[in-house]
Amino acid sequence: MAAISGGTPPVPPKASDDPLAALASLPGVAESVDSVRKAVDRVYGHRIMRRRSNEVTSEAALRGARASAALSGADWVLEEVRRRTDFGVDGEPRTVGAALRLTAEAGQLLSVWRQSPLRVLARLHLVAAGGGEADDAVGRPRLAGEPVDEPLVELPLPDADEVAGRLDGLARLLLAGTEAPALVTAAVVHGELLALRPFGSFNGLVARAAERIVLVGSGLDPKSICPAEVGHAEPGRAAYLAALEGYASGTPEGVAAWIAHCGRAVGLGSRESTAVCEALQRGAA
Repeated sequence: MAAISGGTPPVPPKASDDPLAALASLPGVAESVDSVRKAVDRVYGHRIMRRRSNEVTSEAALRGARASAALSGADWVLEEVRRRTDFGVDGEPRTVGAALRLTAEAGQLLSVWRQSPLRVLARLHLVAAGGGEADDAVGRPRLAGEPVDEPLVELPLPDADEVAGRLDGLARLLLAGTEAPALVTAAVVHGELLALRPFGSFNGLVARAAERIVLVGSGLDPKSICPAEVGHAEPGRAAYLAALEGYASGTPEGVAAWIAHCGRAVGLGSRESTAVCEALQRGAA
């Protein structure tokens, strides 16, 4: 993770004290990291980025939100998301509205993430819920016996005590600093949040927004133009959930496969934004 802005970078931990860095040595992970870096560099090197990067960022945000909503069951075509301004308090419109709000909010939370990831997660859930949940259930991890509305994820649900312990452990890892590549850190944050489902709702949307924050804050994608959400959605929800099951298994093979899946997602997101750049260059967008 990046050092706190204006502060002293943390001393790099020893490999034995840096579990995230250890994951970088899993089979295939180094190749995924290298592939992602090349894909991101290609889109950043596009000539359109020199003068119209803000347009690319805006379009990437819209496409990322659409894709994240699709993975949570609201698979709307892009033009429908683009033209709609009415997002209700129920059903698919609520999901799409939550995805759009989260994408807009994520970029405002980078400095807070570096100091308090758990505060950011609470804020993301608050933004996603948009006033549609009972006040005392919004922005905090679920308590024992509280239900979780995440029907598309069928993994065993950890109990509230396990959720609290693992969230605390994740925050400690992030705050301690790591030598792990950004892709590895982003994949672990995303996978851990979706495996835990710490909130009563919108866990998938929150997990994907947190992944975006890590990718941007790490410096891998500082302009947020490579929407990994698009890449997660493109192969289909079944492939996404199968990769997540691998992460949740905790096996080296399963975790490596999840990191590789996340790497392909960033690569596909980069390809999407390259197409946007090409359209802008042709005057077609």
